[in-house]
Amino acid sequence: MPSGLSDTAALQGAAADSARRKRAYARHYWPFVVPAAVVVFAVIVFPWVFTLWMSLQEWKLGSGRSFVGLANYQRLLTDDRFHWSILRTLYFTALAVVIPVVLGIAAALIFNRKFPLRGLMRTVFILPMMATPVAVALVWTMMFHPQLGVLNWILSQFGIPPSMWVYDQSTVIPTLVLVEVWHWTPLVMLLVLGGLASLPVDPYEAAKIDGATGWQAFRYITLPLLAPFIMVAVIIRTIDALKAFDTIYVITQGGPGTASETINIFLYLNAFAYYNMGYASAVVVVFFALIIGLALLLLWSRERFKDAVR
Repeated sequence: MPSGLSDTAALQGAAADSARRKRAYARHYWPFVVPAAVVVFAVIVFPWVFTLWMSLQEWKLGSGRSFVGLANYQRLLTDDRFHWSILRTLYFTALAVVIPVVLGIAAALIFNRKFPLRGLMRTVFILPMMATPVAVALVWTMMFHPQLGVLNWILSQFGIPPSMWVYDQSTVIPTLVLVEVWHWTPLVMLLVLGGLASLPVDPYEAAKIDGATGWQAFRYITLPLLAPFIMVAVIIRTIDALKAFDTIYVITQGGPGTASETINIFLYLNAFAYYNMGYASAVVVVFFALIIGLALLLLWSRERFKDAVR
């Protein structure tokens, strides 16, 4: 047989073997894929499709449903209470991200140094993160009491007038942020501390030989190398702050008045206090779009941050 024909037969045989292997692989592949696809559809796809469908309905629990199209979304456009809930959410999120990240980086830089009882101090620093949000909220609620709270007693020892804390509309959001800072700064510290532990030593030795100051070493070596870890901390804190509900609800229930009514509290009240499921579903859809927008903004900011620290 000519060599050309033998080569062609060999290629055809290899192609047939490959096709048989693919068919056999497909037979063994689908039994694993189908259950996972069913779970994803049941847990993620179906709830979102159902939520979109509900957002097009006028539906209060205990009464019938009626299709209203985009009426719920049109109502959101003119609902000042919803607009203020978005602004409060963004205000709360900005403070609850920036302050813990800055303090967490500072704490990581401190705990990365060697000093007596460093291990004990690290343990004490991360203890707040171990508590559940509801327990934290209950403890801080007692501390915020205008007459019986320990915080106003501490202020009085320094001659500072007492504060109304969460009972004043002008201070309620910053006070709630104080709880978030106390609770979640240790998480940022741990993330950044892990980054500091992985940094190479050679760039610092070269910078020392070149006469670089401590600030220059931090600005041009530490900060660029820590940028991925800092962005992870920012993303995690942004997600946590956006979905913050239990702490706010336990401490203020959205009050005084609606001064601390974030979009999560607004959504909860419409769904489970006013039983307006259709309107609440429209809020969920808009909130999801807001989260997608913030996610894209974070991705853009990450690239700008990487360029800025280079």
